[in-house]
Amino acid sequence: MTLSACGLVCEDCEFFNKTCTGCMNVKGSTFWAKEMMPEKVCPLYDCSVSKKKLRNCGGCSELPCKMFRDMKDPKTSEEEHQKSILKRVSTLRAN
Repeated sequence: MTLSACGLVCEDCEFFNKTCTGCMNVKGSTFWAKEMMPEKVCPLYDCSVSKKKLRNCGGCSELPCKMFRDMKDPKTSEEEHQKSILKRVSTLRAN
């Protein structure tokens, strides 16, 4: 299982091994981060891996922090987003 900094399982993503090889492989500079983020890096990757030197957000005592809760895929509903947060936090804590 390839796990992203935010707890997504890369193999479950439609973009994995197409437009993305996983945020750990691209050091947080995913295709969407390049398009949407001023620094061209996922803020969750930057915070957990680059700044805090953690393996992923699962090692942070603040999980789920405000940034984690606020970063929402614009294609998902609020209900889907809340379910995703619970699932990703559970995955991160288990790994």
